[in-house]
Amino acid sequence: MNSCIYNGIVTHKRFKPVEHFLKYKTFSFLIDLDEVKKLDEKNFIFSHNKFNIYSFYDKDHGDRDGKPLKEWVSKILRKFNINKNINKIKLLCYPRIFGYVFNPLSIFYCYENNKLRVIFYEVKNTFNEQHTYIFKVNGSDEVQQFCKKKFYVSPFMDMDTDYNFKISEPTEKLYVSIKQNDKDGTVLTATQTGDKKKFKSKQLILNFFKYPLMTVKIIGAIHFEAFILWKKGAIYRGREKKIKNNISYEGTEWIYHVSLKNS
Repeated sequence: MNSCIYNGIVTHKRFKPVEHFLKYKTFSFLIDLDEVKKLDEKNFIFSHNKFNIYSFYDKDHGDRDGKPLKEWVSKILRKFNINKNINKIKLLCYPRIFGYVFNPLSIFYCYENNKLRVIFYEVKNTFNEQHTYIFKVNGSDEVQQFCKKKFYVSPFMDMDTDYNFKISEPTEKLYVSIKQNDKDGTVLTATQTGDKKKFKSKQLILNFFKYPLMTVKIIGAIHFEAFILWKKGAIYRGREKKIKNNISYEGTEWIYHVSLKNS
């Protein structure tokens, strides 16, 4: 099975307009979209598109219309004429726990014959809006990608900033890093790291007690940390327009290969 669980840590460090740091223990699923049915059949505590202690719903991602996500990814790849030979898609996301989830960031790793070729960064805000940044890659295990911010996420962050995504292909370890910069330097760094665990009912039960009601705590923590930022003097910035599911193809010109061991 390619699907697995990553137990790890999420950190955020803000440098301006006010300094702030947070660190939370979390876990994520890495789901091979071809294995969802098997995961449902083999794990009594997990279900696909139906309620359970843990569940995964197609309608939580992509067009959010409930259609199979592999079909959605293929449609988007054709739309932007990116790569028609993708034959394996893995999705990194939080699961629903007792029917609830909020995914600030989900990542689609798209493979052609076991080579990583395309990455979708699916970003959500707390207004039920979503923007997906799409990049081509050429098979490296470690990549760094840049783009302009195009989507309102935090009410305490300017839109006129850039994203620097730095990730390694998920194997025994998970590593995702996002650095947000404005014209004067770094505004925010966010990381997600994790250790690989088998996708089995025993592990799911252990995680239920190790990370109780994690998805509810995530949305609660987002609002709590926003209150702390406001108390520290951060200025609230309203969003200028409402969207639902935006997509931007960022191309290949912003992609540079890096060694994470030296970063």
